[in-house]
Amino acid sequence: MRILIIGAGGVGSAAARILRRRDFFDAVVIADYDPARPQALVDELRDERFSAAQVDASDAGSVAALIREHGATHVLNAVDPRFVMPIFDGAFAAGATYLDMAMSLSQRHPEHPYSEVGVKLGDEQFAKEEEWTDAGRLALVGIGVEPGLSDVFARYAEDELFSEIDELGVRDGANLVVEGSDFAPSFSIWTTIEECLNPPVIYEEGKGWYVTEPFSEPEVFDFPEGIGPVECVNVEHEEVLLMPRWTKAKRVTFKYGLGDEFIEVLKVLHKLGLDSTAKLNVKGVEVAPRDVVAAALPDPATLGDKMSGKTCAGVWVTGTGKDGQPRSTYLYHVADNEQTMREDNSQAVVWQTAINPVIALELLATGAWSGTGVLGPEAFDAKPFLELLAAPQPAGYGSPWGMREQPLPQQG
Repeated sequence: MRILIIGAGGVGSAAARILRRRDFFDAVVIADYDPARPQALVDELRDERFSAAQVDASDAGSVAALIREHGATHVLNAVDPRFVMPIFDGAFAAGATYLDMAMSLSQRHPEHPYSEVGVKLGDEQFAKEEEWTDAGRLALVGIGVEPGLSDVFARYAEDELFSEIDELGVRDGANLVVEGSDFAPSFSIWTTIEECLNPPVIYEEGKGWYVTEPFSEPEVFDFPEGIGPVECVNVEHEEVLLMPRWTKAKRVTFKYGLGDEFIEVLKVLHKLGLDSTAKLNVKGVEVAPRDVVAAALPDPATLGDKMSGKTCAGVWVTGTGKDGQPRSTYLYHVADNEQTMREDNSQAVVWQTAINPVIALELLATGAWSGTGVLGPEAFDAKPFLELLAAPQPAGYGSPWGMREQPLPQQG
């Protein structure tokens, strides 16, 4: 297996650092638009299996040429989602297996954005599913942490724990603090704006996918391992589009613990038009307001040594257990920033995202996972993934996941 990682930011760098400890691949090429970034990472890794390259991720031809040049068999897309389609198409053109952690962008309904569904996350990729299937190639989409590990949890819950699922409710929360910063998002602000200000999507059996207002339906969820209660709100996310395709859940939601201050900042950015991706002419320079916001904030990859706390990703599953009794279970994974910095010099949020595609690559290398077409994580057996995630190093990745029984939801 010869892996091409496109993107040497926080997630791409964390994936490379995790890969360094594994032996299932022959070579890894790390590519970025700025060639200095992957070269610095390769210099840090000091492993002859790793090399650096330059790529224009907005150009499918550039991506395909780089794949062919290095004989890459698998492409891991580790850049923000506006580059999904060029990398996706470039991988197909060059005959490589494709993996990503965020899917093609949505477009809100032009007239009724909060009452009618427009172009959904991943629609552009699923529109090409037949091409990938006919070619006998695999695009494994949404294999980060959310989407990704959350979808693996959903598969596991349906196969092993529940005979009928009323709701798959993805719940994400953290108690991370960045010392010395009034506002410093721990993940790409470009992607965070995209997720949080777009109309959230909900799935219900018989109704299908529908949209609601941003930050709707607030609830307080008590997260494990000392994180505690966090208010979560509806946010647009890929799980809601993926889980109904491969599970029989009657309802799928995604709620994110953002906090009042974060929500207020996002609302102000929106009110001022600073969330826009449309370029403006500023004194002869074409620039998108959202790109300016991203450039003005600290790079999330550099925050690890100033950050403390934990982040939790998981799925709250309600329904009927295998024993025929009502069941309410939260399946989760927690990353502790102190540990991820100590082991891989990567802050917790990007590390927790990066470990999952690495595990998926290993399962593809061993043949434990295989398939053709455009597939989400739910299309694969969850058990080998979760076993490898939790097994102690060096055989596994030494990052246990948890399961907690929850009070049954109140019947309204």
